[in-house]
Amino acid sequence: MQVRWTEPALDDLAAIQNYIAKDSPFYAQQFIERIFDVAKNLELFPELGRKVPEASESSEVRELIFQNYRIMYMIDMEQVYIITVIHGSRGLSALKYKF
Repeated sequence: MQVRWTEPALDDLAAIQNYIAKDSPFYAQQFIERIFDVAKNLELFPELGRKVPEASESSEVRELIFQNYRIMYMIDMEQVYIITVIHGSRGLSALKYKF
């Protein structure tokens, strides 16, 4: 399967990187690279993550946990779409995407 990053998910990563870079640009870059590495595992194991507990039963939204962040994604026929990356302390109600 191919992993595709949506524009909102890439915006999330940019915001995370900017926040961490206030203290250390080096560690900010490393952190983002590690998120990409974790998501790359979905190429071989698309169902690796659990279903998002707050999502409706009919939803196919899944998530991987990386440190304090939730990498949420959906599986399509041949692709995995990363839809958002949010801090675990944030509620899903703040997201534009509705599950």
